[in-house]
Amino acid sequence: MERRHHPAVDGSCMNSHRYKAIVSSDWSECLSPNGPFDPISVTYPELGPELSRVFRAYTGNEMSLTLAVEQIGKMLRRPLSREQMDAYLDAYFRTYTGVPNLIEWCLARQVLFMINTTGAKGYFQRVFAKGLMPPVPVVSANPMIAFPDDAEGSERYAHEVLEIDDKPKNTNAVMKAYGIRSSNLIVIGDSGGDGPHFQWAAKMGGFLVGSMTKPSLTHFCSLRGIEIDRFFGLAYRPHQKRNRKKEMTVDFMELADLISDLLNTNV
Repeated sequence: MERRHHPAVDGSCMNSHRYKAIVSSDWSECLSPNGPFDPISVTYPELGPELSRVFRAYTGNEMSLTLAVEQIGKMLRRPLSREQMDAYLDAYFRTYTGVPNLIEWCLARQVLFMINTTGAKGYFQRVFAKGLMPPVPVVSANPMIAFPDDAEGSERYAHEVLEIDDKPKNTNAVMKAYGIRSSNLIVIGDSGGDGPHFQWAAKMGGFLVGSMTKPSLTHFCSLRGIEIDRFFGLAYRPHQKRNRKKEMTVDFMELADLISDLLNTNV
């Protein structure tokens, strides 16, 4: 379990930094063992089966994210409150081993670490407010749960993921804003929901990392002739059950050497 306290930092300081490379990564089941709808399913356990169905559908490229969010909205009696999100995080927040260390390592070396996810903006607002993660400068997330009165700087959340096709658009916008070359682009994902991000990054000449890779991502890439450059952690076969215990033995700091080698080659 990775859980340390990190001082909350306002995202508006982002422009004071210069970055030479970018790691743009999904979050749920990619950097964290938890799913994007877990705060809802924990708060309303009776919705668990339907939430799982919706999650499988859009990560398997069978349903749009817009439709998924619409269906979830109809299930909820009321939006999650700040207190409910905090209660979930206090009990269940986890990252995979070494993820906070990798983020800190990247930021110390002028590598912009960007979380690019269909997960809820409000989840990350509370994660950073509570100091559960290092101050990631850019979080591109879905606004289905958000806390507009949160004290966070707005620049961290300047980009939203309303559809999975927004992931590459948002990464591209951040790269342009900081003058980061495509040769210094690393994209990390786990499922078919990251497929368009991988497809775009492959065309840009970026480096593709499959983390805890699901068959839906492998299938998406295989159909389009996209080569995943590195499989990291577990790579699942069709119908194979997730092994969360084994996933937690994977140390994400092992990616530091890969990133360092890429930068030494391309800088």
